[in-house]
Amino acid sequence: MIIQNAKLFLDGSFHEGNIEFRRTIERISPVRSEEGALDAGGAYLIPGLIDIHTHAAVGEDASDANADGILKMGPYYAAEGVTSFCPTTMTLPEDALTEAVRAIASYQRPKNGAKIAGIHLEGPFINPSKCGAQNPDYIAAPDIRMFDRLMDASEGLVLEITVAPEMEGAMEFIKEASRSVSVSVGHTTADYETALRAFDAGANKVTHLFNAMPSLLHRAPGVIAAAYESHVFAELIPDGCHVHPSMMRLSYDLFREKLVLISDSLRCAGMPDGEYELSGQIVTMKDGLATLKGTDTIAGSSIHLMEGVRRAVSFGLPLEKMIYAATYAAAASIHKEDTIGSIEVGKCADLVLLDSDLKVLGVFIDGERI
Repeated sequence: MIIQNAKLFLDGSFHEGNIEFRRTIERISPVRSEEGALDAGGAYLIPGLIDIHTHAAVGEDASDANADGILKMGPYYAAEGVTSFCPTTMTLPEDALTEAVRAIASYQRPKNGAKIAGIHLEGPFINPSKCGAQNPDYIAAPDIRMFDRLMDASEGLVLEITVAPEMEGAMEFIKEASRSVSVSVGHTTADYETALRAFDAGANKVTHLFNAMPSLLHRAPGVIAAAYESHVFAELIPDGCHVHPSMMRLSYDLFREKLVLISDSLRCAGMPDGEYELSGQIVTMKDGLATLKGTDTIAGSSIHLMEGVRRAVSFGLPLEKMIYAATYAAAASIHKEDTIGSIEVGKCADLVLLDSDLKVLGVFIDGERI
């Protein structure tokens, strides 16, 4: 297929041009009239978004161990320009996590559905003092043997795990696990020195910056400053609820090309206000804000990643940088940048056409329009 007269997102900025692709991208060229081409009319053409931290949507949850539920999530993401996602599990007992990753591994992408890039285990090796909306009853000490069993059950699909480095045995766990997957520091009370040690041991990212970690203070810089100085990736939830827009702008100034936008969405994403289940707990969504029932504890978000990009741009963050944060940076943080995350010859033809308001006009996955 050929798309002509598009604003192609290449090397972090937009360039007018044509693109030819089948399953992978075959040619990128200057704008010219080509027979049989789809005329983009000057619309944006960007890489498909990659959501590396999303628990759930449209009433379904990656932790439910329900293969049919995962199948329902795929088309929701794809329709909103998310062409690859990492189903993200919650802190649960090992047997429940085992069944969950098996169900995720059984996913066979429907023609109108997004691809699964891998699995993100958000826990259970976290700190109960910063568990947030995670269920503290299921928190476990870092255990590389348990991790290996979950990796086997997932058929090698686990790509990332969130860990609190101050927990007993965590540093050794990080050294071992980071040899095969991305290790992210999160749900943690770690101080600056402990976080530095974790990044030195192999952790390459922080989970939802500012949330479920110590604040950035002038005499206690904590995880955030350690991550900045270690040049690791930093996830950010751009819904405007989890992090104030001013702090979102500061986050970009700090992390630049290492900033990764995520949705951290729950099963209420794409659903009306009401009550929803989250790992045995009840979440109430009102006016799009999801909190643990009866508390002001914010759970995950109710947005998809494309809406996150739109909100980030509306808060004054640069369009090109936010697209980069939701595509190439996301892919690089889970070591998938060789195949997805940018428009380059030889890479997967996962592409999204957008109008000037960043509304989705068309989605292509592995070269096929959905």
